[in-house]
Amino acid sequence: MQFHDAYRILASQNVAYAAAGGVSAQSTAFGSQTRFIQVCAVGPVSGTVDGVRVAIDTSPTAVATSTLLPVNWPMVLKVSPGQKIAVLGNNTGTGSVNVTELSD
Repeated sequence: MQFHDAYRILASQNVAYAAAGGVSAQSTAFGSQTRFIQVCAVGPVSGTVDGVRVAIDTSPTAVATSTLLPVNWPMVLKVSPGQKIAVLGNNTGTGSVNVTELSD
């Protein structure tokens, strides 16, 4: 069994998202050493921004039923090198998601 208490930070990017019903936005491809990403949508929770929908694949599209990332809730996700994350607002607000690439 392997536990991950600490990760090496490799790169970071912000991915702007559109309001629900808009177009999903993709990150750039993750690097060759990336095994995990930490994602966080930062901002005040409001009636227009309560979370972001995310999808991960080689060419992902986030939709209304994709995984919900709550605002101000950092989440670490397992990924493969070359994959991307797609983001889309959960309601009428817009903003950005910080994506930090990590390795073990």
